[in-house]
Amino acid sequence: MAAASSILSLRFRATLLLVVALVARTQMAWSQPSACSTQLNNLSVCAPFVVPGAPDSTPSADCCTALQTMDHDCMCSTLRIASRLPSHCNLTPVTCDVNA
Repeated sequence: MAAASSILSLRFRATLLLVVALVARTQMAWSQPSACSTQLNNLSVCAPFVVPGAPDSTPSADCCTALQTMDHDCMCSTLRIASRLPSHCNLTPVTCDVNA
């Protein structure tokens, strides 16, 4: 039962990550120049390494390069937008266990 709950939680996190990326990309396109949207698009090379259950959690050189070139304001704005999504949908906030 715990394993099924853990898998469901992992699937929820992966789905939330994809939704967050899409919403953030759209939100950024409206509020900032296309540079931030481009940077978020470039992060797609990191997807295989952040999806729960991925066979390899070590990021590729392309992923590291995308992260290195990402503007910190763009990344922080994206995370702020993502953290507000549940409340805008009348859902309880998502809390993550750092050790998970």
